[in-house]
Amino acid sequence: MIRADSLTGLRLAISAARRSGRRVALVPTMGFLHEGHLSLVDLARAHADFVVMSLYVNPLQFGPGEDLDRYPRALERDAALAAERGVDVLYAPGDAQMYPHGAPALTLDAPELTARLCGAFRPGHFQGVLVVVAKLFNQVRPDVAVFGRKDYQQLALVRRMVRDLDMGIEVLGGPIVREADGLAMSSRNVYLSPAERKDAPLLNRALEDADAALAAGDTGTAAIVEVARARLGTSSRIRPQYIELVDPETLAGVDRVVPGHVLALAVHLGSTRLLDNRALGGPAPDRMA
Repeated sequence: MIRADSLTGLRLAISAARRSGRRVALVPTMGFLHEGHLSLVDLARAHADFVVMSLYVNPLQFGPGEDLDRYPRALERDAALAAERGVDVLYAPGDAQMYPHGAPALTLDAPELTARLCGAFRPGHFQGVLVVVAKLFNQVRPDVAVFGRKDYQQLALVRRMVRDLDMGIEVLGGPIVREADGLAMSSRNVYLSPAERKDAPLLNRALEDADAALAAGDTGTAAIVEVARARLGTSSRIRPQYIELVDPETLAGVDRVVPGHVLALAVHLGSTRLLDNRALGGPAPDRMA
């Protein structure tokens, strides 16, 4: 595995693959890798011949009071895991390499896709996400990019950016990888206390209950959301931030639920914010029309 911490080093590492006609995939991450990230490498490898993984904690997507300074970092551990999984290039730039002229004056936004879900509670977050993803796309110039479905709103936004700006990149969504008890894998799970960790699987159980309600014939949005809320309410430690049913492409709210609609939720469990989602009644589309 080649390690690069500069744009020059990155492009040198990719150039030989390009000359030999290999198909390049990018797996963007913020590091502190777990099996969810590594499963994205497997998906990338299934659709490309040469896999680049980026590790960069992007300051533009953290708001005041969020966990930028304490976000877990373990570069050498991550490098070993990436090499073991078959990553060809590990790109780990610093802020000076990613933003050599300071924070960009140019921003990207999609207000109709960020008005709800996480966008409603994290102003500026997705503008920061889109800027760093666009920069990574320009730096790597991948044929394929792979993102996890746990951050469903991010995946939908990146797909819209690629489509609207004619970037010509195939964007794939990797399935959510879960712990044995159902908790979606996340780098932030390390923040949970033992008691909080015991309650955390309730997020997945809430989604399962909602899916069962739809299978039983209940298609009303309010009723299905209430089923999920009731399950979360069995823990006094869980404080829901939002529980919403949305169209998988537009992220608009829905009045009646049909298979493929996405139930997304965010909660605070102690000081930790956790996300999860599920396409009810069947999979959400894997590509934007």
